[in-house]
Amino acid sequence: MKNFLIFCFVLLGFLPLYSQSNPDTVEVNLIDAFVDEETDILSITFFTEPPTKSRIKIDNLDEIKVSDTLTENHSIEVNLKGKKLKKDAVNFYVIAIDSKGKEHRSEQFEFDMPQNIVVEERSSLLNLCLFGTTTFLLPYPQLVYTRDKHYFGITKEIPLIFIRSNDIGYPYGYFSAEYSHIFNKPNRNNFLRVGYKQLFGGIPLFEYISPGINWFTNFNGFNGVSPEISIGFFRFYDAFTLYGRYRFNYKPGEIGSQFSEVYIGLYSGFFALYF
Repeated sequence: MKNFLIFCFVLLGFLPLYSQSNPDTVEVNLIDAFVDEETDILSITFFTEPPTKSRIKIDNLDEIKVSDTLTENHSIEVNLKGKKLKKDAVNFYVIAIDSKGKEHRSEQFEFDMPQNIVVEERSSLLNLCLFGTTTFLLPYPQLVYTRDKHYFGITKEIPLIFIRSNDIGYPYGYFSAEYSHIFNKPNRNNFLRVGYKQLFGGIPLFEYISPGINWFTNFNGFNGVSPEISIGFFRFYDAFTLYGRYRFNYKPGEIGSQFSEVYIGLYSGFFALYF
């Protein structure tokens, strides 16, 4: 565990410093907002983290319901024909309602009349691409310990299915898949894992503590189980949590098969399925 803590602090020194976000906030990310010049139909698409219900307020119009169930993806079409709106930029904002019924008002967005496509600068499709890239492509560095040697490796976990909870910050638990590669280790250097993580929030000084259990294989007869423990250090952009993880791997009945891993990763519920 001492080596695990040293590893975490060393890696944190090379990471950008982000201020911890309020876990009771909701991030509203606008995808697009545009008016079809032929039909005067306004199309608005956005996503929220975590899942929420939603309404929109456009300029001087009444509030319009978008989603009446908790979801991350929101879209609506509004017929603006005959509405008294500005001819240039029209302002609107999103009202997101979390699982506790608390309302969160987004920053002000805008769209142009009659046909220009507007993508909000800070959230934008670039932000969506960043989330997708981080979720699916960015690997995490890891240190691997056997009885007599240490190795460096990379690993990538992708959350797949979440169990929804009343906590708007994190789910009750989630199922995930993970692929790991260990450099310079003879044989047994590629592993696929599937497993379950349970999340416990409200921990002093940390975002959460998460015990978990996995089944792993190296695709060549070395199959086993790997209990683990993760600690969520801090959250940023209301979408990612930096965490550290320790994992113990072994094949039941095979002496000397044990090895341990420690690594830093980013947790996100983006692109996962909620139940």
